[in-house]
Amino acid sequence: MKKFTLVAYLSIVSVFSSPVFADEQSDLLAIQQQWAVANYELKGDAQIKAFTQLSEQSAQFIENYPDSANSYTWNGIVLASFAGAKGGLGALGYAKDAKASLEQALKIDDSALGGSAYASLATLYSKVPGWPIGFGDDDTADKFFKQALAFNNKGIDTNYLYGEFLYDEREYEQAKVHLLVAQAAGIRDTRAKADKYRQQAISSLLAKVDKKLKR
Repeated sequence: MKKFTLVAYLSIVSVFSSPVFADEQSDLLAIQQQWAVANYELKGDAQIKAFTQLSEQSAQFIENYPDSANSYTWNGIVLASFAGAKGGLGALGYAKDAKASLEQALKIDDSALGGSAYASLATLYSKVPGWPIGFGDDDTADKFFKQALAFNNKGIDTNYLYGEFLYDEREYEQAKVHLLVAQAAGIRDTRAKADKYRQQAISSLLAKVDKKLKR
């Protein structure tokens, strides 16, 4: 059985490949910045409280922009991260809600935010337990990762997340390829906090990959 852990789940790319109005962009950046704090810097009850508030905020984001793929994508990211923070089988409800939100984002515009909804769904499918407990499926995860890369093959997040997936699949050489691309992406000005932690994770995973490759 897969262990359902989505802590430090994702900080999906913020390349605005679809039109974003000024107010929507401001609201999106606020959610992204608060997500980085909740996901990386808080623990225990403080993290649960932060994600509770952030999930309410991301739900309001959808109400404010019901036709935006960006709002559904980030609502899905928040809910998936909330599931990871809670942990265990009790988090599956949040994971399913995240899946539904991300699927709605794809229906609206699958290219939004550089294909972020695909990368988010891929990570969910790779982390959630499979049938009969959950909907997890590695083949589906791999398919969604490749669709995400078709929209943004140089992005830090999709390449890191795919590299992590490939590492878990023991595809170490291919994992290193994607992790090096993620590392080369650097740190974005608008996502500095999240990217700082992401780069630390990349370096740590690359060290593990290199150990596997030397054996």
